[in-house]
This record gives sequence, C-alpha cells and structure tokens, in this order.
Amino acid sequence: MIIPGRSMDSAEEDPQLGEESEDEHIELSDGELQEALSKGLLKSGMNVLVDKSKTFVNNVEGLKLCLAELHKDLAWVERLDMTNPPADEVLPNAEGKVSAVSNGELNADDDFQREMFFYRQAQATVLNALPLLNKHDIATKRPDDYFAEMAKSDQHMQKIRKKLISKQLILEKSEKAKKLREQRKFSKKVQVEVIQKRQKEKKAMMSAVKKYQKGITDKLDFLDGDQKTAKDSSGASKKVQRGPSAKRKFKDQKFGFGGKKSGKKWNTKESFNDVSDFRAKVAHGRGEKGGRKGKGGKQNKRPGKSVRRKMKGRS
Repeated sequence: MIIPGRSMDSAEEDPQLGEESEDEHIELSDGELQEALSKGLLKSGMNVLVDKSKTFVNNVEGLKLCLAELHKDLAWVERLDMTNPPADEVLPNAEGKVSAVSNGELNADDDFQREMFFYRQAQATVLNALPLLNKHDIATKRPDDYFAEMAKSDQHMQKIRKKLISKQLILEKSEKAKKLREQRKFSKKVQVEVIQKRQKEKKAMMSAVKKYQKGITDKLDFLDGDQKTAKDSSGASKKVQRGPSAKRKFKDQKFGFGGKKSGKKWNTKESFNDVSDFRAKVAHGRGEKGGRKGKGGKQNKRPGKSVRRKMKGRS
C-alpha cells in the first residue's frame, strides 16, 4: 500500500489521507499497515494505488555515441564475424521454384521454417568463411596428433576410475554370492532327493520282507542290497509279482483251483480253427496194415458178419 510521504501522527489531522501526493511516495511494510489499520487510520476506499505510466526514451544520439566507443577498426582475422544471407535451398532450385525466403513468406512462428533458416544461414557462413580462413593460413582441420585438453583434472579422473572399479567389484561379489546361493539350493535339493530315495528303498525292502514272511513270495532278491541290475540302478522300479502262498497251494492241491467247472469241453472259435492235432488215420479208425485196431492198439481178430454167415452156412 502506498500513501503520501508524511508521518502517521499527522494523518489524524489531515482529512484527505487517501489522496496521493504527486511529489513522492513511500512504501510501508505489512506490519506498519496492520498497525495503522488497527488504530483506525486506514479505511476502505481511502487509499487507492495508482500505477505510474512508464516513460520510454529512445536516445538515438546516446546509442550512436556508445556504438562509436565500442567500435574498433580491427582486421577480420581478429574479429571473425560474418554477415550473410542464408544459403539457397537445393530442392526448390532443382524443381524451378522460388524459396520462401526470396518471396518473403517466411513465418517466424513456424518452428521448422525458423530452424531451417538458421541452419541454411550457418551453412552459408561456413561456405564463405572457409576460403577466408585458408587465405589467412588458419588451420580448419584437427591434426592427427592433436590431443585436446581434458576438462577435468587427472586426480578427478582417477577418483572416477576408482569409483567405477569399486562398483564393478561389488557387482562381481553380488554375482558370486548369487551363484553360491543357487549352488546351495541345488545341493540341498539333491540331498533331499537322495534322502527320499533311501527312504523309498527302505520302505520297499520292508515290504518285501513282510511279503516273504507271509509266504506271498519266495524270492530273496531284496537281500542283494546295492548289487542290483543296471535296470534297477537306472531308476526303473520293478513291480513285485505276487505268487501263491503255501496255504493257497495246499488248498489248490486238495480241493482244486476253483472257478467254473462246467463248459470246459465246449468248443471255441480258436479251438475249432485249430487242426494242428488232427490225424486222419486215427479219426477214421485206420491203424496199420491188417485192419482196425482195438483198445490198446491191438488188431481185431474177429471176422465180420457176412463172413460169419458163410461160415455158418458151410457148417
């Protein structure tokens, strides 16, 4: 808030406190304004802030004087300044068109046209400056044995190198620890598999012993232990074939094998088609020379019926 430059005590006597003085103004801090407001010295509408219009001065003579003081008549080698228009565009010239710069159609608000204008102006500057530099025997190419001065000192680069080496060592240690953890996991897994395999073998042996004790099997292969065949060592588990127990064998021998008794002599399709045991001589009752044979393979010596009648008629 800006008020006329007079004391706060005299503000009570002056009824026109809100009017601004044209000579000078002072700026009061926020604390002073709050104090004046609390005392009732300030009221709404009394103090109005008026912006003072800015006066623009165009001192041409002063500018020319400053330019004359700054101007120095030096050779171009000392100045190295170039003032030239942008280079011609290749594509419009090849197509027979006139560039936008020549037509005055360059839009300063277009970023692409503006940047292209700067680019072609720099290109024209290079094309005009290179012959002048060569004329004044100024090198424009870097020699093969040129070493640029480092922007940072050797001590700083050594510090950076040590930092990079330490980071690399930390990464290597981390990778090594990761590999060790994986190896431990794998070894633990292998150990668990070995324990499970041993428990499985022990369980199988106990089962085989119980079967042998009950008479289910009479094989003692489980006593071989580790001396197993290559097939067993490769992980292929054999199924223990159950055989008949001694009690079962005794009952089968005494009472038979049980099951269906009727229909044993019925013919089947396989037995009907099987003629491997067929003998024609046996089937038709023909034995060796001398006629039919009776039981036990003996020759039948009794004559036939017609022979017996003739023998009876002769008598």
